[in-house]
Amino acid sequence: MKDPSTDTLIVELTAEQRSEALARFAILRPHLEQGVPLKESVLDSRVPLRTAQRWLSRYRAGGLAGLARSVRADCGTHKLNPEMLSLIEGLALRKPQPTVANIYRKILSIGKHQAWTLPSYASVYAVVRRMDPALLTLAQEGAAAFRDRFELVYRHRAERPNSTWQADHTQLDILVVEANGSVVRPWLTTVIDDYSRVIAGYYLFLGAPSALHTSLALRQAIWRKLDPRWPVSGIPDVLYVDHGSDFTSEHLDQVAIDLHFELIHSTVARPQGRGKIERFFGTLNTELLSELPGFLKTSKPATPPKLSLSDLDRALGDFILGTYNIREHKEIGGAPVPVWLSDGWLPRMPDSLEALDQLLVMVAKPRMVRRDGIHFQGLRYLEPTLAAYVGERVTIRYDPRDLGEVRVFHRNRFLCRAISPENAGQAITLKEIQVARVNHRRALRGQIKERIQRVVEFLPDQAEKVYSPKPPSKAKHNLRIYREDA
Repeated sequence: MKDPSTDTLIVELTAEQRSEALARFAILRPHLEQGVPLKESVLDSRVPLRTAQRWLSRYRAGGLAGLARSVRADCGTHKLNPEMLSLIEGLALRKPQPTVANIYRKILSIGKHQAWTLPSYASVYAVVRRMDPALLTLAQEGAAAFRDRFELVYRHRAERPNSTWQADHTQLDILVVEANGSVVRPWLTTVIDDYSRVIAGYYLFLGAPSALHTSLALRQAIWRKLDPRWPVSGIPDVLYVDHGSDFTSEHLDQVAIDLHFELIHSTVARPQGRGKIERFFGTLNTELLSELPGFLKTSKPATPPKLSLSDLDRALGDFILGTYNIREHKEIGGAPVPVWLSDGWLPRMPDSLEALDQLLVMVAKPRMVRRDGIHFQGLRYLEPTLAAYVGERVTIRYDPRDLGEVRVFHRNRFLCRAISPENAGQAITLKEIQVARVNHRRALRGQIKERIQRVVEFLPDQAEKVYSPKPPSKAKHNLRIYREDA
């Protein structure tokens, strides 16, 4: 019967030792299994008979593991002076990382003064090469690099839908065209469900991230969507965010308390916990943005920017609803939306959209109720309830993505929803209003230029008066100066 310790030895063999043992066993197999004389068994292999006899005895004594080349007991150890060995390792751990040649020269210099037996360059190189990579990384590159390369990562998945949501911002690798013709990089705030990987809400914007952008993304994520392809809604149990100023604001803390969810911040400078949402941002880059004009493959766009922010918003929505949310995800074994809908559960919802807006939507403006309604951003908002509040000061709250209606609050109490009659049934964004203003101003300037040009055609002597710039005015000095200084 084979010794139980033999199996352990086989397991402990390296891949190279195991291959060597199998090759030697193949030479011995005709003799062991078919009774072929050992001398004939080794003829084709050109292995000396004495060597084959030694292998045979080792196999009978230790099994397959006995055929592997034995490793010297002192393999991997150094015959250098312990003080010299410690000195070599200490030099290798210094910052900035020294070369082996530099370490070797210093060892020779110190060894001569200490009357040590001087090592060869190969010996010093072997000591440095066999040092623990984790130790070298921690000493020379710091804790962050060590953590990213050598620490274990626990990949957690929530137990059910809406148990944990992740929210984060990213500046997209694409340029969009503003109303004034300038090109800028937009930002995207995204909320993703940890269990199903479904995108619960998002907000596309220009400028630096703020608490408003987070609030608008959460508002879309929590409330019911009109599009039947997007059934995701409800209040999460946990919202996992980073340490950005908008995520650590007092307002978001208050929202978490009022909506009864736990707000958890990731460890500073540790993006690993937000890997799922970071992976979605990578998917956007490779599958959507790279196919659009203005994509930043390097520091310059691959193609000229053409899209407005609204165009990009539509493309982003089509990709999320028409591709990402319904495509099978390998890690969860299904598509995000069906996985989120599984088991027929009911999400936890706020009492009303008005109550949710009062908590989340931070765009609040004081206004006066006039006889013809409330005026805001060049639009007029009416509602019969306002008839009793003419001349009163109110606060309006609005969604910048849809100025078709505003919510009116009087003395911190919700009053009504007022609608712009001229734009009833339309979704008007604040950005579209700003674009219209710029275009109108540009058209007026064109008319001014055209009329001035007509004056020049009929009165050429007026051209210099119209177009000549004013001569620069000389600076006046309060103190008298010499003529040479004038």
